[in-house]
Amino acid sequence: MSKPPQFSAETDGPSIRLALAGSWTIDASSRLERTGVALVPAALAGQAAIFDLGGIERLDTAGAWLIDRSRRDLKAKGIETQIERVRPEFTILLNEVSARDVEIPLLRKGSAIVDILADTGHAMVDFGRDIFAGVAFLGELMASFGKVIRHPSRFRGTSLFFHIEAFGFRSVPIIALINFLVGGIVAQQGIYQLKRFGAVNYTVDLIGVLVLRELGVLLTSIMIAGRSGSAITAEIGSMKMREEIDALQVMGMRPTDVLIVPRLLALIVSLPLLTFIADLSGIFGGLIAGWLYAGISPSAFIHLLQDAIDFEELSVGLIKAPFMALIIGLIAAIEGLNTQGSAESLGRQVTASVVKSIFMVIVVDGLFAMFFVSIHY
Repeated sequence: MSKPPQFSAETDGPSIRLALAGSWTIDASSRLERTGVALVPAALAGQAAIFDLGGIERLDTAGAWLIDRSRRDLKAKGIETQIERVRPEFTILLNEVSARDVEIPLLRKGSAIVDILADTGHAMVDFGRDIFAGVAFLGELMASFGKVIRHPSRFRGTSLFFHIEAFGFRSVPIIALINFLVGGIVAQQGIYQLKRFGAVNYTVDLIGVLVLRELGVLLTSIMIAGRSGSAITAEIGSMKMREEIDALQVMGMRPTDVLIVPRLLALIVSLPLLTFIADLSGIFGGLIAGWLYAGISPSAFIHLLQDAIDFEELSVGLIKAPFMALIIGLIAAIEGLNTQGSAESLGRQVTASVVKSIFMVIVVDGLFAMFFVSIHY
């Protein structure tokens, strides 16, 4: 068993020899901190301090940092220091620690209300910066789309169809299942609530309008933001970490044209198609629930549905879909390009991509709802 960290101080002429022993590792964190702090007072009696590391059994970053901190504190007080009897592997660790300054954050005491207001202000500033960055990036994308229109031969069609398959075709099962279940749940709850007023048949109107105008496109966009948006951020972020994006620039290719435009176009094409499938699935789920819980036969359900909705109800959801796709792709690409060189950064950007995409999808859906109401559509 390793000995705890300890030291002894001996007078060596005008110097103080600090003989360190034991295991200077994070395993004994509290004892390690106390021992490291005691080094400085013990060496103040001499004109110089000699750190004798011959008795140290184990040393990790925490122990090396404490030793280096003690040396710096003594130098600040005008006492010269030197290290003796140190192992080669310990020398490497001590050199690495001394080459990097570690800033200890100061605990700031203040009012909780002021801190909350300050955090709110920082959040609003960050939100404004995100909006500015999004608009700037949208302009860059429009320029890339313009180049594609002027030079169609340069467009990467293979990449577009590959991503349509990944974002669209492979998303059909989960999109259809989720909307089928939600349609059935809404119909079930509508039947039980409307039964009290003798208006069970109006469940068909509820399902038709709600699914076609809101639920179909909203649920599909949220699922795509979590599934495809996160994938775009992870792909671009990992390319950024491995410097593949820098390699594209060195080869004279713009990452926006090669990586982002095909993915964004694939989302814009796929999301309306997925929304249409979601609408059919949601209505079918409502049909099954109405048949089981209210005895509304499929033929009667379809007849009532024809009276409840028209093409305008379907077009509202389909009109929203390309804009939802643009927002999801835009946010996913920006967060991917903001990834730094660590796995932690990649995870943070993927999380931010999904959260921001879902938030903006709901905000845009609300804006569209107010717009369509204002024009009586």
